[in-house]
Amino acid sequence: MKKIFDINQLSKILKDKEKSKKVVLCHGVFDILHLGHIEHFKSAKALGDVLVVTVTVDKYVKKGPKRPFFNINERVKTLEGIEYIDYISVSEYETAKEVLEKIKPNIYCKGKDYKNTKNDFTGEILNEIKVMKKFGGKIE
Repeated sequence: MKKIFDINQLSKILKDKEKSKKVVLCHGVFDILHLGHIEHFKSAKALGDVLVVTVTVDKYVKKGPKRPFFNINERVKTLEGIEYIDYISVSEYETAKEVLEKIKPNIYCKGKDYKNTKNDFTGEILNEIKVMKKFGGKIE
């Protein structure tokens, strides 16, 4: 089954084909994939029927010098092999807000490091919470 779709195609698929299912979204860089990521995807998948993962393009990665280590194509291809993930899309946006507005997931999964919003060095988690509230989604 094909997993990788343009964000607009994916939005349409989720509205048409997957409309009666609970959609869960994970969004991030996923540069150096590790066990914590796999467990995150596994836990996210358990919360719904369809797991969507969106990946930030290279130009917006702010993880330090010479990052990301792996380019967007390598990161997406790596994620494609993870069984818990149903759909993958590249995010051409600087933040997750636009992705949330297009996908409109029932649940948006963030890592434990975002539990305390004060620890979010980007300051975007509060904006993401506002977007999710607009259409009745929740953050886990």
